[in-house]
Amino acid sequence: MTAPVRVLIADDQALIRTGFSTIIDAQPDLEVVGECGDGRAAVDLARELDPDMVVMDVRMPVLDGIEATRLLAGAGVARPVKVLVVTTFNLDEYVYEALRAGASGFLLKDAPPAQLLHGIRTVAMGAALLAPEVTRQLVGRYAERIRPTQAAPEDTALTPRELEVLRLIANGLSNSEIAATLVISQETVKTYVSRILTKLDLRDRVQAVVYAYRSGLVT
Repeated sequence: MTAPVRVLIADDQALIRTGFSTIIDAQPDLEVVGECGDGRAAVDLARELDPDMVVMDVRMPVLDGIEATRLLAGAGVARPVKVLVVTTFNLDEYVYEALRAGASGFLLKDAPPAQLLHGIRTVAMGAALLAPEVTRQLVGRYAERIRPTQAAPEDTALTPRELEVLRLIANGLSNSEIAATLVISQETVKTYVSRILTKLDLRDRVQAVVYAYRSGLVT
């Protein structure tokens, strides 16, 4: 049997930690290996326990979830840990920064248990969790604060169709929605997404969204 996914929970609310832990530990393929209530402890515990992933709150004492995520999953980290950020809508702006810091996705704290479990499994497998309907509200709402800092579109190695797919990803469309928009198959969309990530040296779909906004592809 495959070993269970080892999860560390970081949230300053004991009730949230207990709830998450109860839900996660009830699954045969998941295991909570530690809990903590601040970002500094999250970094220390992650380095000590070497979990497969961290479920990370944004606002925490001592060290917030954004900086903790950067220390665990940011650029230059030798052994990055997968991070799933949990938040509420009134913390949207912080989530964008967490994604830039290296998080692999985010969920709302009031998400149903099934969605939390799906998110953990998705991120643990190396995929990104970026719910399209939340992406539209999150990134779109704060797009005006994001200034282009990377190469202009014409300087990238992407083809016109790949650029088109990247823009649709950044606008929050799922693979099925992109396929319908461009009148192509979902398998073809997956191929385009894979090429985009490879050419731009991006880890996942989340980083693709951030790249699109930072490079001015989406305004």
